[in-house]
Amino acid sequence: MLDGARIEVAVQDPTRTLLQYLREDLRRVGSKEGCAEGDCGACTVVVAEHSGDSLQYRAVNACIQFLPTLDGKALFTVESLQGDDGSLHPVQQSMVDHHGSQCGFCTPGFVMSMFALYHNNPAPTRADIDDALSGNLCRCTGYRPIVDACLHMYDYARIELDEATLVAELWALQRERGLTLELEAAQYHAPTALAELADLYLQHPQAQILAGGTDVGLWVTKQLRELPALIYLGNVAELKRLAVGADGIEVGAAVTLTDAFDEIVRHYPEFAEMFRRFASVPVRNAGTLVGNVANGSPIGDSMPALIAVGTRLRLRRGDQQREIALEDLYLDYMKNALQAGEFIESVMIPVRDEALLLRCYKLSKRFDQDISAVCAAFALRLDGTQVSQICIALGGMAAIPKRAVQTEQWLRGRSWDEATARQAMARLAAEFTPLSDMRASADYRSRVTSNLLYRFHLETRPGRALEPAQVSVFAGTF
Repeated sequence: MLDGARIEVAVQDPTRTLLQYLREDLRRVGSKEGCAEGDCGACTVVVAEHSGDSLQYRAVNACIQFLPTLDGKALFTVESLQGDDGSLHPVQQSMVDHHGSQCGFCTPGFVMSMFALYHNNPAPTRADIDDALSGNLCRCTGYRPIVDACLHMYDYARIELDEATLVAELWALQRERGLTLELEAAQYHAPTALAELADLYLQHPQAQILAGGTDVGLWVTKQLRELPALIYLGNVAELKRLAVGADGIEVGAAVTLTDAFDEIVRHYPEFAEMFRRFASVPVRNAGTLVGNVANGSPIGDSMPALIAVGTRLRLRRGDQQREIALEDLYLDYMKNALQAGEFIESVMIPVRDEALLLRCYKLSKRFDQDISAVCAAFALRLDGTQVSQICIALGGMAAIPKRAVQTEQWLRGRSWDEATARQAMARLAAEFTPLSDMRASADYRSRVTSNLLYRFHLETRPGRALEPAQVSVFAGTF
């Protein structure tokens, strides 16, 4: 659906991006290509899906969204906002009145991020606005007038969409059976049932599983890789499951980072800042938690936090299931324990243990939209003043997300005091041999990881714990 009308597309290449289709076929050139990797936001559009009887609006990056993944969804571009009489939408008028645009290249992307915020949140805080705009870069205005436009876009006569009609149209577009495209360039499969997906992957174990495309999209736009077979997870109803039960939180493989993080933070508020800094809103709206886990990057920020609390994975191959601990998935750099035709069905995060002391720290050169130099998560249980249980999970310190097993073993049974913390710092530094790269040197990574352990000690030491704001070491940017 585009502007209330059904659009049928003859797809020739399933890896063709939505941005290419908009600009080259529809001549909707408001959406721009700035980076082709989901960083700058100039291509931002809004995708809406039905959630029961209402719509869920999500800003996403058109430059890395493969066109077939829009099947059965509603799309809004900056051209969609103009009124029948040529009038501007309130978000556009507010940008004009508050001088939020100069060169104009980034403006359509900002407008679409604002459009999503406008329909999702009628009373955003300044923090909500900053988060909503985090995926959009502007080289002219300095952002203040754009923030002002966000604050005042609700001052104008409100424009509501005919959601009831659009929801009914979207329900009518839903497929009873999965979509399969046998094309000259590649195959594209979009199953709608878990059993169908499992059978497909057994038949095509070399196919690339596609969820949000926030990583796979770059393989095409930046590495120019050809993907002869794709299996898209986003239409499998069972994989959209996000459930909270007596055992904890289960996050299906098609649940977005946005939805997964919102639920996890309700149970583990210590992870809130790290999840906010994980990526921009458009990336979180498209990417999935399981996709980040399956990717296995040594600097994937979700893994240290999830490992620290004892997360497990449910794997599926055909009609067979098995469970493993998250840290056991990773064997070596970009190598995992999945068998041919096996995929991650869900992530299972344990119920919150109130006795567990938790922290997660991310260090990067920028606050927003930056890859970690180091990500460290700590989980501690004390028996009086002694360490009875501790988990130290690190990203950026090895070829895989990894626990500091030797340091953990040494700490168990010892008093959680200054002397112990100082000795543990030295042991932690000696346990890893990190790499030097553009993000940080090996020496920096070792030093800062030890310092983060000391910070964790200061924030959790018995009887004299410091609040995070009282600690002099700032685990944020450098």
